[in-house]
Amino acid sequence: MGKTAEIGNMAMKESIIRTKSYAFAVRIVRLFQWLSDTKKEYVLSKQLLRCGTSIGTNVEEAGGAVSEKEFAAKIQIAFKEALETRFWLQLLHDTDYLDSAAFDSLYADCDELVRILSSITKSLREKYPSAHESFDPDAYGTPSPTPHSSFLIPHS
Repeated sequence: MGKTAEIGNMAMKESIIRTKSYAFAVRIVRLFQWLSDTKKEYVLSKQLLRCGTSIGTNVEEAGGAVSEKEFAAKIQIAFKEALETRFWLQLLHDTDYLDSAAFDSLYADCDELVRILSSITKSLREKYPSAHESFDPDAYGTPSPTPHSSFLIPHS
């Protein structure tokens, strides 16, 4: 891939991730409002609100980065926040705060953000290997479905 195509591809990913992370943040805010108002759940939903909206804020901050290193750091933070968001969504679903239809939709959107951010991170790691020596986004792939554990109480 030529240098111009590589730059165009990265700009396209950045535009997509900005749009999708903002739309996802709006969904997370609405979910937080619903969980607080309807389910009277405040603790887990607040955690979800923080990390779910942080994805977009870190992507936005990456757009204003003054160096490649700062850009990479913000994208990595957004990636980690997306991973955390996926965790809270799974927990809210498994504890019956979130029904399967809502969970499936939100989880799919979150997983898409994880994959896009992982792709951007990989591209940055290839372009600037010394800045990313200890970070491996492949280690954070899509998790398996809820593990079977004696700690989980079956749904009724």
